[in-house]
Amino acid sequence: MMTTKKSPWNWIPSLYFAEGLPYVAVMTLSVIMYKRLDVSNTDIALYTSWLYFPWVIKPLWSPFVDLIKTKRWWIWIMQVLIGGGMAGIAFVLPGDFFFQATLAFFWVMAFCSATHDIAADGFYMLGLNEEQQAFFIGIRNTCYRIAMITGQGLLVMLAGWLEKTTGHIPMAWSLVFFVMAGIFIALALWHKFILPKPSSDKLRSGVTIHSIWKEFVQTFSSFFSKKGIIPALLFMLTYRLGESQLVKLASPFLLDQPEKGGLGLSTGQVGFVYGTIGVIALLLGGIAGGIAISKHGLKRWIWPMALAISLPNLVYLYLAYVQTDNFAIINTCVAIEQFGYGFGFTGYTMYLMLFAEGEYKTSHYAISTGFMALGMMVPGMISGWIQECIGYQHFFIWVMLCCIPLFLVLPFIRINK
Repeated sequence: MMTTKKSPWNWIPSLYFAEGLPYVAVMTLSVIMYKRLDVSNTDIALYTSWLYFPWVIKPLWSPFVDLIKTKRWWIWIMQVLIGGGMAGIAFVLPGDFFFQATLAFFWVMAFCSATHDIAADGFYMLGLNEEQQAFFIGIRNTCYRIAMITGQGLLVMLAGWLEKTTGHIPMAWSLVFFVMAGIFIALALWHKFILPKPSSDKLRSGVTIHSIWKEFVQTFSSFFSKKGIIPALLFMLTYRLGESQLVKLASPFLLDQPEKGGLGLSTGQVGFVYGTIGVIALLLGGIAGGIAISKHGLKRWIWPMALAISLPNLVYLYLAYVQTDNFAIINTCVAIEQFGYGFGFTGYTMYLMLFAEGEYKTSHYAISTGFMALGMMVPGMISGWIQECIGYQHFFIWVMLCCIPLFLVLPFIRINK
């Protein structure tokens, strides 16, 4: 029962916008920004892939977010720290040691964002009854996607406009992060006063180190003793093996000049491709995937969805060989790849939810998403080095070869009808 009667419309859209914006800043904006600042593809892929690490180990400290303070408190503190991290990036960008300094702030943002995810998702369940949770699930996902459009679309296009206006790339991106810091501090102040105070969101009594450790051990031992755990882990690690490397080099490929094997797009054009056309196609793919599973079940659709997340990567191989300057063709290719990714990723998410079923459903889902993040982090770290060794054309062939292990694992995974 809630002690306040604040409408969920007052805080759910802004809370999930706040959940999505730092993630897209860490994972997407950082790649485009470093590319525009002439950082090598090897360093971009290696160091930005390390930023997945907080999401890999998120299950390890999620119990402490449950047991220490309140979810409301965690949300407020993390949003303040994320806003401070964005401001820190803005301050150090024009300096000589911008790469090391900005990476440090990105690390702060990544850990705070992962912690914010835990608190926000927990607060969602505490602040709403079951009927409201079901009603607002689509609203929260939409607001998360709006954050994606803002981060990898509108803000990238703003950076492109500022690059042309100021003639100074570091200053342009510094101003963009000042804008983001302002947005996030405003969100933190808004949530400080507008978030409800559910009676269930309170400090837990009787919590000891022994009880925490006992719960921790039971959670992990029950996860790794699940039937079919080995094929399940291999599935989690290989499902996005090709995409984990493609995502790190897609923007650099579009930005690099034709003589380097790229397409030579401007910053603003990349923002438009990924932030508008790409996100719309991604949303449509996700919706289509959800409809398909709801009608016929995951068991029937898992193979088509695995193909959907793999085969559309061929469009980058095509673009690398033809190196077209036709913006419509480029947008069409990215839309095909993003639609396939949205459709295929729906099956992946559904599988993780089904595998997590049981007594420790929430914790087991968190562990599964940790393995998902690990499957993105490790291959992504070496993807830039591979690309610089063999060039974009051969790199995209390599990406397609990396899709094969998934289809070797698929026959062994268990999915109930």
